[in-house]
Amino acid sequence: MSGNKSGRNIFEKCSFIINLAVSFFKLMPNGVNRFIWNWIEGWRGICWIGLRYCILKASSAHCGNNVFVGPFVEINNWHNLKTGNNVSIHSHCVIEASGGVEIGNDVSIAHACSILSENHSWGNPDIPIKYNDKILEKVIICDDVWVGCGCRILAGVNIGKRSIIAAGAVVTKNVEGNVIYGGVPAKKIKQI
Repeated sequence: MSGNKSGRNIFEKCSFIINLAVSFFKLMPNGVNRFIWNWIEGWRGICWIGLRYCILKASSAHCGNNVFVGPFVEINNWHNLKTGNNVSIHSHCVIEASGGVEIGNDVSIAHACSILSENHSWGNPDIPIKYNDKILEKVIICDDVWVGCGCRILAGVNIGKRSIIAAGAVVTKNVEGNVIYGGVPAKKIKQI
């Protein structure tokens, strides 16, 4: 967007109100913030985007400026989530941050993506796999990354700066910087 209608300009104009709302949500118990988040998760419009941002900033480990969270985004264990500035997380994404998720500056995550920082183990054959211990591994998405729609980023992955993850990719291993990765499992397609 151009001129004074861009997200950054709106964010700057409303920063006093945003900071006031963030302070309010920091006083609320996490259960109340989660209830409000779930209640407004599907609502569209600038007010609801702003409200989701305020709850995220108050509840996560760190949340930068001008973070867009679209409708129907599910974030679990948000106390282990860190986001930089100018981040967009579009509709129907799932972020499971139990093992820690760090998202850098200027990152765009398209709709219907999953970022998972935990895996199930299967070492104990006496109990179902879903009850085996979980393995927690941090996911790091560096600055200036574009994650295409429908991607799956699995636990322990580090995505390097200025990379593109093609739509539908399943990222199981680290991604170097300045590359395009795609496929299942994701592989290097070309250098940027």
